[in-house]
Order: sequence, then structure tokens, then C-alpha cells
Amino acid sequence: MPFTKYGVKVISVGFFMEEARALLGRGPMLHGTLQKMLEKVEWGDLDVLLIDLPPGTGDVLLSLSQLTRIDGAIAVCTPQEVAMLDAIKAINAFHHLDIPLLGVVENMAGFTVPGTCDVHHIFGQGKALELAQRFETKLLGSIPLITAIRRGGDEGCPAAFHRGDDNVGAYFHAIADALLG
Repeated sequence: MPFTKYGVKVISVGFFMEEARALLGRGPMLHGTLQKMLEKVEWGDLDVLLIDLPPGTGDVLLSLSQLTRIDGAIAVCTPQEVAMLDAIKAINAFHHLDIPLLGVVENMAGFTVPGTCDVHHIFGQGKALELAQRFETKLLGSIPLITAIRRGGDEGCPAAFHRGDDNVGAYFHAIADALLG
């Protein structure tokens, strides 16, 4: 049974491991684990099944494409050059596997100093838009560095649900609207 909170069903390999233990596995083990998550978990009726993959490419994406029909992929990257290079590799893998690219999301898009309008682009700026333009897809949205997002994750109450401090959930809702609209 998946863990359910705020109407969202979640399963993770991390739920079945000691907190500090790393998951080390090769293709066949990862394939088997993913297959169990897709076929053995009692998901019930779902509007969307979102699968969060590690950066870049690898056995998990290949297994996923073999185990289920994928309607599309979203590339998520930070505004750093190195992150964009990883995202390009993933997007090329999606293309190779005939998985449509639905759009790009930029994470850690800037930090506004509390009490001011001063925005600092700590990790750079504009790489997700550049990526979206390069692959002729949509920039679904940008999520800035906001303490309330981190705090909500730590506390188990996501900003997208309660909209958090200063309406930070609006960033997530805008991305969902851009994706589903």
C-alpha cells in the first residue's frame, strides 16, 4: 500500500531502507524493484503517476520505458551550466526512447532577500528557458529558493497543499496548470 497524505499516494525505496543506507544496485535489481513498484503497489485510481528519477540517464529510465507506457517527461534542472548538461542528456534519452518532452522546470531559480526586492541568482539564471527553447518545449515554471518550501518539506506539509508562507504553493500550482492545461 502506498503512503497517502494530502490526497497524494507515494512509494519510495527509501521507505524500506535504514535512514543512512545507500541504495547500491545494478540494472537487474533496479529493474525488479521498479517493476514491483509499478505492478505490486495497490495504487487504485490515479489521475497522474509521477515518477521522480535521478539526474541524467541510466538503467532506471530504460527499465521504466520497458515496463510501462510513458505519456511524457518533465526535465527539472537548476540554473547551473552543469545541471543543464545533465538535463540535455536526459532529454536526449527521452527522445531516443520516444518519450515526449512535456516541458522544463527550473528549481532554485533565485533568492529574494526577505524584506527587500533584491533577487540574487545564486546558481545562475535562464538555463531552463534556454533548455526549453533549444528543445522547442514549454518552460513550465521556475521555483525560487524560498525557506517555506524547504520548511514544508521538512515538516511533511508541502507548500503546494497549504500554499505556505507568501503563497509559495502558487509556483507549484502554476506548473501543474501549465502541464495539465
